Amino acid sequence: MSAIEGVRLAETPDRDGAFPRLSEEQIARLAEHGERRHVAPGDVLYREGDLNYDFFVILSGKVASIEGYGKENEVVAVHGPGRFLGELSLLTGEAALVSAVVQEPGEVLAIPAERLRALVSQDPALGDMILRACFLRRSWLIGVGAGFRIIGSRFSPDTRRLREFAARNRLPHRWIDLEQDRTAEAVLRQLGVKPEETPVVIVGTDRVLRNPSNAELAEAVGLRPPTPTEAVCDLLVVGAGPAGLGASVYGASEGLATTAVDAVATGGQAATSSRIENYLGFPAGISGAELADRAAIQARKFGARITVPAAATALRREDGHYVVPLDDGTAVAAETVVIATGARYCKLPVPRLEEFEGTSVFYAATLMEAQMCVGDPIAVVGGGNSAGQATLFLSQHAAAVRLLIRSGDLGRDMSRYLADRIERNPKVEVMPNTEVRELVGEDALEALVVEDNRTGERRTIEARALFVFIGAEPHTDWLGDAVALDRRGFVLTGRDAAAHAPEGHEPMLLETSLPGVLAVGDVRSGSIKRVASAVGEGAMAVRLVHEHLNGNDSQLER
Repeated sequence: MSAIEGVRLAETPDRDGAFPRLSEEQIARLAEHGERRHVAPGDVLYREGDLNYDFFVILSGKVASIEGYGKENEVVAVHGPGRFLGELSLLTGEAALVSAVVQEPGEVLAIPAERLRALVSQDPALGDMILRACFLRRSWLIGVGAGFRIIGSRFSPDTRRLREFAARNRLPHRWIDLEQDRTAEAVLRQLGVKPEETPVVIVGTDRVLRNPSNAELAEAVGLRPPTPTEAVCDLLVVGAGPAGLGASVYGASEGLATTAVDAVATGGQAATSSRIENYLGFPAGISGAELADRAAIQARKFGARITVPAAATALRREDGHYVVPLDDGTAVAAETVVIATGARYCKLPVPRLEEFEGTSVFYAATLMEAQMCVGDPIAVVGGGNSAGQATLFLSQHAAAVRLLIRSGDLGRDMSRYLADRIERNPKVEVMPNTEVRELVGEDALEALVVEDNRTGERRTIEARALFVFIGAEPHTDWLGDAVALDRRGFVLTGRDAAAHAPEGHEPMLLETSLPGVLAVGDVRSGSIKRVASAVGEGAMAVRLVHEHLNGNDSQLER
């Protein structure tokens, strides 16, 4: 029986399309793929932590989405006839974030998650509405702090690691700071957790993970798929940013047994962007997170296997195919490999940087970071589009934003539309010819010492958080000397790699010095650092993979 029996709950109002009501025609189409069930008050349709739960449409009665069912019983939302339950985890296979408990008797339509995923792609109009609602609900749950709990000290490197992993994977969660929350220690004592075992993660209502690895947390929330059955896949994509996801979508859709791995999360740096406004086909813009999630769902729909987190540690030739060992001790064997590990933002060369990373210094500007600086003065460092997009997004949450750029012209490295909007924003102060020299603060960042790079004059500016978007260094350490790199560490391809290729092999356009190993996106030497070009290279790579597998390297693609 429901723990909130006797309380009449009003239906939650729609929130910009997060809780749409299906039409009779749409329900009729869905009914062809599911079964009707009579439900009574207290029936639990699915529980927090369940994997691959059903998609439910409410035909009559009411159902409440409850966090901590049986304990805290926090009602997240209430749904009535015509609405459906669930959020993004329905489509990704992750664990349910809340429990669904019947409040008023009625009837529901239950559709298995796999059938729903197929339906989303077969019925564009209905599928797009469901997708949009799922994305909005995920953002809403992130905003209210639903999901699993991370309990740990802000000064703990492992706490920072877990929070960053959750943020990069768009996993709703709540952080309880041992330094500030007086009840946290009592909770740990009740759980029998020793101080040296923190941080802990509480999944669902009763599962406690003591200082889990990223892989352990991913497995607990259903982020990691089962082990592949094939001994050698056709295509292994290392890196799941826009380029890697593009290769995964096109590879799987063209019938290749495709596996993709990423050390942190799908989406790469693009997923940390609050809004991408110059991507073809999205005139109103799209958040990097939504673009990444849509692409990952699309790749899985065609049969691609995406594993996160799984960091590649090497690349070698073995028994006629390539083998890529992973940091968890396993390895993936493939006929061809696409390297799409991207590039990482450089770190500022200032003292005490690591001391403030994870608490006051950030390399992404998503809703989770924005929530940590509401009402505070902050600073953004960088002159490119990523810095510009972050500045505009953070200005909606922070008290004031200072944008620090090394050059004297904001439009030199930033798209004009972004520069114009920043210059018109009253909450943003652009500081040209400015570089950070010192970080000031005790437990958290309080101010920056900055220097005018023309005059050498220094001054102190108030900043409770610092967002860094400068330069990029390629993520190629794992490759060793397996493929040829340029002097900056980016992967050489095509004619540039020819001098390092085996005798008799002339690399194709995106091919590295190893036959059948290609590089796409930001990791490739000479690439254009744009999402659209990265996706295009990922798609192009699949065509070249087919050429290699068919033994028909096309001279037109050198």
